[in-house]
Amino acid sequence: MSDRTDRAMREALKRVGITLKAAGVPFALTGGYASWARGGPEPVHDVDFVLTPGDVPDALRVLAAAGLRVLQPPEDWLVKAFVDEGDGEVLVDLIFRPADREVTREQLARAEELRVDSVLLPVESATDILLSKALALSEHFCDLARLFPHARALREQVDWDRLRTEAAVSPFARAFLSVCDDLGIAPEENRLSEVAG
Repeated sequence: MSDRTDRAMREALKRVGITLKAAGVPFALTGGYASWARGGPEPVHDVDFVLTPGDVPDALRVLAAAGLRVLQPPEDWLVKAFVDEGDGEVLVDLIFRPADREVTREQLARAEELRVDSVLLPVESATDILLSKALALSEHFCDLARLFPHARALREQVDWDRLRTEAAVSPFARAFLSVCDDLGIAPEENRLSEVAG
């Protein structure tokens, strides 16, 4: 990704985050940029925020009022905002039902205010970031390699017990966590074999 694209994505992230924050709409940065804010690799394709389903109308209203193009796609788990950064639009996803699980106030309450490229924004907990990525794995998309850099970078920030409990609903997420154990990514005291032993 070019430096220009990096800058455009970061500017879009800041514009949406600041707009939602100023309007009092509860949200948290999630996905690749949330991982990046916590020390993970920088993402390469879009910006993601989470918010509760009930806050979606307010979010769309304030973003549209701020001059962003908003879109309600046919998918029933997100809405989209497009930020014009001069050379083109940058996509920002506003996700309210990742992996068939509605975003809750409790999930947003676990977010921490962190500095993200010069602005303070609520950033999802490392556990919730990794959980969303693991639960997105499926028969149609099961690229574990894309998750390992995030797991390695966030490993000390993750509540591995909660992650295992909440990921247990998905065989793909369980497989990912098992490989994390085998690769020594999970801290030794949190590996399943250590817990079971």
